[in-house]
Amino acid sequence: MENDMAAKIAANPKYQQLVRTRSSFGWILTAIMMVVYYGYIAIIAFDKELFSQRLGEGVMTVGIPVGLGVIVFTILITGFYVRRANSEFDRLTREIVQESGK
Repeated sequence: MENDMAAKIAANPKYQQLVRTRSSFGWILTAIMMVVYYGYIAIIAFDKELFSQRLGEGVMTVGIPVGLGVIVFTILITGFYVRRANSEFDRLTREIVQESGK
């Protein structure tokens, strides 16, 4: 019985669309995040002087707000994924469950 249900769900075009869309969206966001994070690390590794420049007369350097920007970017990109997951992906999941329950 469970194998029939799993086969029915796997054969559903909406399920295949959900898997394809969610996977590609996740990989795109992952690639963007990797570029931002490893770009930040690469600049630290190869151009220390860029982020060590002082901002004004205080002790804050350019690297501090840029690092904070990486953290804020991470939060924003996570929120972007959650928003799409809670709307589009959850809607497709509900439709799949309803159709497979028939």
